[in-house]
Amino acid sequence: MACVVIMAGGRGERFWPRSRMALPKQFLNLIENKTMLQQTVERVQGLVNMEDIYVVAGAEFKDIIIKQIPQIPQSNIIVEPFGRDTAAAVGLAALVVRQKNPFDVMIVLPADHYINDVPRFKDIIKGAIAAAGRGENIITLGIAPHRPETGYGYICQGEQFDEFAGIKAYVVDKFLEKPNYAQALEFLFQGNYLWNSGMFVWRVDLISALIEIHIPELAEGLRIIERTMGMEQYDDTLREVYNGLPKISVDYGILERTERVLVIRGDFGWDDLGSWTALDRYAKKDKSGNALEGNGVFLETKDTYVYSPDNIVAVIGVEDLIVVCENDSLLICHKDKAQDIKKAVQALKDNGFEDVL
Repeated sequence: MACVVIMAGGRGERFWPRSRMALPKQFLNLIENKTMLQQTVERVQGLVNMEDIYVVAGAEFKDIIIKQIPQIPQSNIIVEPFGRDTAAAVGLAALVVRQKNPFDVMIVLPADHYINDVPRFKDIIKGAIAAAGRGENIITLGIAPHRPETGYGYICQGEQFDEFAGIKAYVVDKFLEKPNYAQALEFLFQGNYLWNSGMFVWRVDLISALIEIHIPELAEGLRIIERTMGMEQYDDTLREVYNGLPKISVDYGILERTERVLVIRGDFGWDDLGSWTALDRYAKKDKSGNALEGNGVFLETKDTYVYSPDNIVAVIGVEDLIVVCENDSLLICHKDKAQDIKKAVQALKDNGFEDVL
């Protein structure tokens, strides 16, 4: 048996001003005519039943999730009262899933990824399910880099471990933090360094055991929460305990602390759509490399992306810019600084502009 847990709690700050706190990027239709969450659910259909798809998100997003994916049971929307990073979210999801089957294989997917080759994605996930089903290893999906990327963590792929359902799994030699440009360029040329996609497959009993070993304070909090599941005091207990759980990623808290991790190469056209420059890669371009989503003109301009569905924009004599005009806000950013839009969001907050965030 297998289930899918979709992590939908991100804030998408690097997609401001289109992504806002009330409606972050995973609930937007950035590519194609379905939202990122809807696309994530659609691509796992056929791998698991709809009643075996869970979504983890903040309480403020529950109504949006119900509206966008009404086909999954509302009881499968796992509400986090506070954001405590991915280890807590995974632990809470494991509590819910193991009420049905403690030996389920749990496929953990972010809600905001783009996959171009869905059939290949399904084949690889089937191999990962077979590998994880023995209950001995965590499986992570790594992406072969095609550019020197400083915004991702990396996985150093070791020797082949085994083959599952025709899919090769490799030993993980080590995890690496986000590199500088020179390191990223070296990783690109070496060939055995993969982007850490943030997609994982493991058996519920294994991840629960590893939380006990490596993050005992999280395990203790989860035990308190579990004792009230299905009872009237559950919501109050969840809120009280969850805020005190350690704020740590599952990568750092578990994967980097255990030797029971295998990596499968995910050659299925992956993109995490982490910034406006990522979206620019999929936009239709003119002969000067400009992309316009909306209405306007480019004059003496190169390699510039404009999103302005409601206002006419004229861009003159610039290059390598991102221009986003959305409702009450305007973003102008050099493409090299797209990863720093989060800093702009924080600066707006610090200066009293919370109403546009």
